[in-house]
Amino acid sequence: MENSSTKPNVWFWIISIVGLIWNGMGAMNYLAQRTMSDETKAAYTPEQLAIVEATPAWVTSAFALAVWGGVLGCIALLLRKKWAKPVLLVSLIGILGQMFYGWFMTNSVEVFGTVLGIVIPVLVIIIGIGLYLFAKSGIRKGWLT
Repeated sequence: MENSSTKPNVWFWIISIVGLIWNGMGAMNYLAQRTMSDETKAAYTPEQLAIVEATPAWVTSAFALAVWGGVLGCIALLLRKKWAKPVLLVSLIGILGQMFYGWFMTNSVEVFGTVLGIVIPVLVIIIGIGLYLFAKSGIRKGWLT
């Protein structure tokens, strides 16, 4: 382990800021879904709306943990705090729970299509894993204290 006063390189800041922006977009998506207006609902097909409206509370909770944990974890990265790692792990667990439901307990891939049903969820998982591993690496390198 390096000295705890090790200053992170420029990539640390870029990744942390992009991670915060990414998770901020996820938080906006969460809020939009939780406060969906009739106009927004009208943009969905009946099949899509049925899936959204039938989402169990545990999946909504997983979604909340995923996005708010991601936001808080990226703020912790920017503050150079070690607690970014467990918070980003909670976020990753939320992501995995949410995606498990979508892929294995609904027909969301069929209803939402390949991009929204597979590509975006896989990207979300990859970024969640990446941010967690990034925090773990930041601790090892002495960037997070």
